[in-house]
Amino acid sequence: MRKLLLVLVLSGFAQSVFAQGAPPQGAADQPYTLEYYYKVQWGHQQEFLQLFLKNHYPLLQKIVESGRMISVKIEQPSNHMTEDARWDYRVTIRFKNSTLATTANPDEERLIRQLWPDQETYKREEQRRFEILLGHWDLPLTDITPAKK
Repeated sequence: MRKLLLVLVLSGFAQSVFAQGAPPQGAADQPYTLEYYYKVQWGHQQEFLQLFLKNHYPLLQKIVESGRMISVKIEQPSNHMTEDARWDYRVTIRFKNSTLATTANPDEERLIRQLWPDQETYKREEQRRFEILLGHWDLPLTDITPAKK
């Protein structure tokens, strides 16, 4: 009986801890924002940006044109950070909805072949872009701004 009581108390405690996580996402038909952070090997930031703008940004623009994404914004910090907190580029993408943000784009391979007919060069440059990348993380955002009254 004592073990059962202990299990119940601990499970109630665990539920309250996990309930403090991120707020739920908005409605399925609402825009959905993801931030993508890139940390590049020191001294290769410009090379990474050039490769990103050449071999990834045009794809993102095509996807915006298709209506799957609403917008793409690329930013870099104005000041330096500590090395453990450093990121070099943030790409903020607003998707039409959470479903489109979290499912594979069936048109992506076709668009890649259309945009870059020289697939060998494209693949080599994309491989280089990822070789100089130290870290990459995605951060889904939930808009919790109160509605205007």
